[in-house]
Amino acid sequence: MRFERRESASPALTVLAPLGAIGAALVVAGLLIAVAGANAFEAYGLILEGAFGSRLGVTETLTRATPLILTGLAAAVAFRARLWNIGGEGQFYLGALAVTAFGLVPGIAGAPAPVAILACLLVGALAGTLLLLVPVTLKLRFGVDEVVTTLLLNFVAILFVSMMIEGPLRDPLAFGWPQSVPAPDAALLPKLLERTRLHAGLLIALALAVAVWWVQARTVFGMRARAAGLNARAAGFAGVPLARTLALVGCLSGGLAGLAGAIEVLGVKGYVTTDLSPNYGYSGIVIAMLANLNALGVIAAALFSAVMFVGADSMSRALGIPSYIADVTVALSLLTMLVAIFLTQYRVRR
Repeated sequence: MRFERRESASPALTVLAPLGAIGAALVVAGLLIAVAGANAFEAYGLILEGAFGSRLGVTETLTRATPLILTGLAAAVAFRARLWNIGGEGQFYLGALAVTAFGLVPGIAGAPAPVAILACLLVGALAGTLLLLVPVTLKLRFGVDEVVTTLLLNFVAILFVSMMIEGPLRDPLAFGWPQSVPAPDAALLPKLLERTRLHAGLLIALALAVAVWWVQARTVFGMRARAAGLNARAAGFAGVPLARTLALVGCLSGGLAGLAGAIEVLGVKGYVTTDLSPNYGYSGIVIAMLANLNALGVIAAALFSAVMFVGADSMSRALGIPSYIADVTVALSLLTMLVAIFLTQYRVRR
């Protein structure tokens, strides 16, 4: 038995592979639920009910999906060009911190809402971009492995955020609780539904997913980034400016992750704490792989992850099963997706 590389994968296989991967992950997770002493079908029914069975559930699912879409896009953009950005978590936190720091600039608090919101979002995106440009520069100039540098910069960024919210940016009205000064009221994102946490950041994330898809599929830059990911040496020989292309990819990827942090602060929390992100940056990597690095697929993958995370809480209370089954299911989805991607590229021959 041997593996033979396919010349091209059919559209049907490309679509069915992620669905099959998620189905296989649900089957394996269902076995774990059964071992825990519960009915898998009942558990999955409760997860769906918790995520979509009420107004609160739907809005919380969409709110949770918003930063996941952006961090998923950040990873997908970079991975497509074979720029292995593992630093989405640090870029997320730095983008969030930049928003609160920028709010202290004179004139921002009194600016019109559209101006304040746009300025804060741009500052958050810029902060994430600058953080990623450090490992990109090291990679291009000295050949340093970006997997190591982006991963380690996560810890540097989070420790820097912790230092700032314990020091210069600490909120004096927080009664000793380690949190930053609040974001300016003028920059807070409007709610899409009253008495819920669902905010306009969802619309921004969806619009950016469509925009990223269009850039990747319809522009010269998207073609160059794809060529660099498929074969960097051949792309360079064909005239693709690899250094400039990877630098632009890094700007876009880091900007999306930083923007996710800014939107989370402006739309949900209002300030920064060290537990602002339940691993949104790392989850973005899983989402990008589940979407097969497709920008539009990121929306569906982020929604799937949000459903699991939100619905698992109600399922856990009803059946007494740890809510960590959501993390296990998402992790299994990544593993099965890697197998599915391999099978879309190779066929088994006897």
